[in-house]
Amino acid sequence: MPPAILLRDTVSLLGRYPVLAGLDLRVEDGEIVLLRGPNGAGKTSLLRTCAGLLRVASGTATVLGHDLCVDRRTVRPQIGLLGHATGLYDDLTVLDNLRFWARAVRADRPDAIVDSALDRVALAERLRSVAVARLSSGQRRRVSLAAMIVRRPRLWLLDEPHAGLDAEGRDLLDAMIAEAAASGATVLFASHELDRAVAVASRCVTIAGGVVVADDAA
Repeated sequence: MPPAILLRDTVSLLGRYPVLAGLDLRVEDGEIVLLRGPNGAGKTSLLRTCAGLLRVASGTATVLGHDLCVDRRTVRPQIGLLGHATGLYDDLTVLDNLRFWARAVRADRPDAIVDSALDRVALAERLRSVAVARLSSGQRRRVSLAAMIVRRPRLWLLDEPHAGLDAEGRDLLDAMIAEAAASGATVLFASHELDRAVAVASRCVTIAGGVVVADDAA
């Protein structure tokens, strides 16, 4: 069975600048892989490359069976990317945002799925008809996580996912990551909160200078 992610000597570009410099990484289905490394090491660039958002200039890059060197757009519907941007429409309410995603993935019983996702992230009932622009950063992060539940991506790509969440929200996120992997999804995430992140991950990969410098069991 092919891996969820297979990168070999991968060079990807941000403009003309190589942000991955011959990186090798293999991630199997159902793994939870933590990316470690200093700021500027290439963690975010790796996540964006796997999401098909950065151009692969050379090497091999296959994600969920899609060759990113041939077409990096086809993989995007199967990807859930949560970074500093929420992926939400600020002028829409929480419910309207999630209903949009439910329609986009052609979910059966979309209203029930949206309600279930909001219950899972413990977002207060009173906030569900509020525009996203009026929410706190932690509340917006919870709505983004609810959108991930609605979309049910095969690959979760998370960039500092604990940022903006309180202790309860962080525990909730850790549980969601474990549940996603148990359901067959693959999770690749970058975090500076190593004590918490290592406890969730099944592997730790260290990146520096746009290449993998260590790959260890968590």
